Amino acid sequence: MKSSADFSIGEVAERFGLATHVLRHWEQAGLLVADRDAFDRRRYREEHLSQVALILLGKEAGFTLGQLRRLLSTSSPMDEPELLREHARDLERRIVQAQAAKELIEHALSCPLDFHECEHAQQRIAARIPAR
Repeated sequence: MKSSADFSIGEVAERFGLATHVLRHWEQAGLLVADRDAFDRRRYREEHLSQVALILLGKEAGFTLGQLRRLLSTSSPMDEPELLREHARDLERRIVQAQAAKELIEHALSCPLDFHECEHAQQRIAARIPAR
């Protein structure tokens, strides 16, 4: 008889809105270790659901699978402070780039001139051309 805390790969995938191959990939990457039943089918318990949620949070934070493997292989993410610091610096760089992109788009939306007439656009275009 199936316990209420025993889930198939399809049930877990559906619950999180994932394809089953994603869970298999995470298993191959060493991020998730499913139990196996007598027929060698993957079975997941409540703690596996927490692990999937943690992996998704890490992915949403921009960590690679390799970085997540390092972080999740320790008892605490603070065991990898340099990895966390470097990732925070990388996120800060991407935030600055995203803010600049947003400002460019907002200017394009509010400027009545085309790219050839807009001084702001011409400055941005010139700055983007590599020097010799």
